[in-house]
Parts: sequence; C-alpha cells; structure tokens
Amino acid sequence: MPPGRATAAAMERPGSRRTATLPARGVPLTRRDYRRDPREMARFLLGRALIRSLADGTRLSGIIVETEAYLGVPDRAAHTFGGRRTARNEAMYADGGTAYVYFTYGMHHCFNVVCGRVDEPVAVLIRAVQPIEGIEQMARHRSVGRRAVVGESDLCSGPARLCQALAIDRTLNGADLTRCDRLWIEEGMPISGRRVASGPRVGVGYAGVWAARRLRFWVKGNPHVSR
Repeated sequence: MPPGRATAAAMERPGSRRTATLPARGVPLTRRDYRRDPREMARFLLGRALIRSLADGTRLSGIIVETEAYLGVPDRAAHTFGGRRTARNEAMYADGGTAYVYFTYGMHHCFNVVCGRVDEPVAVLIRAVQPIEGIEQMARHRSVGRRAVVGESDLCSGPARLCQALAIDRTLNGADLTRCDRLWIEEGMPISGRRVASGPRVGVGYAGVWAARRLRFWVKGNPHVSR
C-alpha cells in the first residue's frame, strides 16, 4: 500500500478563491473504487489527489481537475476500438486501477486510469491537474529545453504537460495504482456535480459521431484546466 505520509498541503479550492487543506493522511483509492463505468469514473476522479513519488523520495501531487472517458470496443476514439489488442494498449485490458501510459507523436506521454474489470478495455485520460506539492520540482521538469519560465497554471494543464511535470512515462505503464509506491490516487476532495462541466473530447475529430460525445469533464472555472 502506498505510504500515507502527512501532506497538510494548502491549496486553492478548485474553481474558487477559497483555500482548503488536503487530509493529513491521504487514503488511496481501492480496487472497488476503480471498477466503474468510464463515464462515472471520469466524474469520480475530479477532485481526487494524484500522487507521484520520485526515486529520491520527493513527493509531487495535485488535484485532478479535468478528465476524458474512453469507452473501449465501441468507441472509435479509444485505442481498443473494435477489440484492438496490441503490446502498446495491453494495459487497458487489465483490472480497474491499472495505469495505462502511452507515448504519442514521438514526444509526449499520456496517463490513463484503467477502469472496469479484466478484459473490459475502458479507461479515463487524466487531462489536467492542479499542482499542490513539489511545484518547484514540477517546474524544473517542465523547463527542460525551454527558455521561458512555465507559470503554475500551465504546469499540468494538459495530458502531456502533467506527465512531464510529474515524471510519468512508460516505465509506469501497467502499474497497479492500488499498490504502487511510485504512482497512486488518494481520496482528495470530491467535486459536487453542480461544479462539473462536460463537453466533447479534445483531438478526436477522426472518430465520427463519437467526436461529439460529451465525454470530457472538468471543474468549472478552475484555472488549471487545459486550454
């Protein structure tokens, strides 16, 4: 089980100017939490805390503020559309609570949370995170190869950006998020339905009628949501 070290991290409540505090001892999500319909899971993950522990013990964390649901075999935008099964997407066929990390465009990683059950290849893409802990380290990760300083609201505002900021790559593909001590998700601060917006997913224009499905969810007014 991931270490439940104290965080007591002050944060701006997503979508407001008020401040709040994460629980001093975060409770990791369980296998049961992950075994959900991907649309339900995409909403459920909003407000949860994504935790990344680096090899040197540095803890990076943030609140999930934007997600996208991928519905598997019938979903033309999913990597498993039509039952496609390859070495690249094999993690999507694992049990709920498995990390599916893929490399795209020869330069970016994207992190997905597998949900459902074994051989039900559905997942939720984590699109944006509001940084809480290790912000300076995240900025260093994001500044590699850049001259300009990356602002805090842009550190994790997009699937590739958050993976770079949190040092998430293919070495974490297939990780069991209920047991891994390098990457996991804690209960955090669940977001009420009235504060959740939805719309079409980003960059899936090729998916026909599936491109218009409202399968992207985000916290209304949160400045860390992707542009």
